[in-house]
Amino acid sequence: MKRSSRLSIALHALVHLHAQPGKQLSSAALATCLMTNPVVVRRILGELREAGIVDASKGPNGGWTLSRAATEITLRDVYSALGERMLVRTESDPGDVTCAIVRSVDRVMHDFLDDAEALLAARLQRVRLSDLATDALHAGFPRLD
Repeated sequence: MKRSSRLSIALHALVHLHAQPGKQLSSAALATCLMTNPVVVRRILGELREAGIVDASKGPNGGWTLSRAATEITLRDVYSALGERMLVRTESDPGDVTCAIVRSVDRVMHDFLDDAEALLAARLQRVRLSDLATDALHAGFPRLD
């Protein structure tokens, strides 16, 4: 199984936005903190903008801001906005779809991953962005100034 880093990147960026109320942060500034490319930041935050989690403005003073309070954003909101599963399993050899064992293993593993995703989603629903930010701020996370 492999895991996508998009949720981690999104949450990291959102905590930075929360920590800078009233200030717009550019994709470049966020990318520096996230140790990634500004294009990656724009793509991920673009999906969050479509879900109403962040706002963006263009221009030399433009950037990203939270569209609502961090207390109103659950980690599940962010997870759902990204439209992907956290757990991904590669299927068995697709060339052997006639094999009953391959089909059985794939079906059982698919059901198992569906159950695991449901548990993860339920846990993500209980955690708010503000909870994550409070924890990070107590750990001494630096602000972008």
